[in-house]
Amino acid sequence: MSSAAQVTELLLEWSKGNPAVEDRLFGVVYSELHRLASRHMVWEPNGRSFQTTDLVHEVYLRLINQSRVDWESRSHFFAIAARLMRRILVDHARARNAEKRPNAGLQVALSDLPIGAEARTVEFLALDEALERLETIDPRQARIVEMRFIAGLSEEEIAGALGVSVRTVKRDWRVARAWLYGALCKESHGTRAVGAS
Repeated sequence: MSSAAQVTELLLEWSKGNPAVEDRLFGVVYSELHRLASRHMVWEPNGRSFQTTDLVHEVYLRLINQSRVDWESRSHFFAIAARLMRRILVDHARARNAEKRPNAGLQVALSDLPIGAEARTVEFLALDEALERLETIDPRQARIVEMRFIAGLSEEEIAGALGVSVRTVKRDWRVARAWLYGALCKESHGTRAVGAS
């Protein structure tokens, strides 16, 4: 049985109220959650107090407390994990900004969004704000960015989670990247900009 099928099977059992599968599920998804968290912890400054393992455990604790979710598949699980990871990172960045100085937020390279040759660095909070604006314009595109950029899901997995074609995901991904690039480049001319990297 493939890992994706195993995760889906465990999620379905868990949705039916079988608490015995929780430990097995954590064992199966832990390494993937850790890989996703590692991708995003590179934005944390040196000497960070928030570690990759902390992020993984926080995401997992929030996931297991999702009592109203009818888990459909591995893609569905990681789509929700991406949203939770984004919320945790934003909350952490805001808390750190409040404790220290205004420009101490998580940094993310626009080149990580593969949207242009020019690599600029912006705060993770600016990316989150841009995603929130995109969500008011096109919620599906915002979800695709979340699942693709934050969770690292494939276009096929995203299509399955959203119930759309791969072609639709590819088109929305291109449009959303271009929109975010424009929004973040515009934002980079303001006080959040760190400049070219």
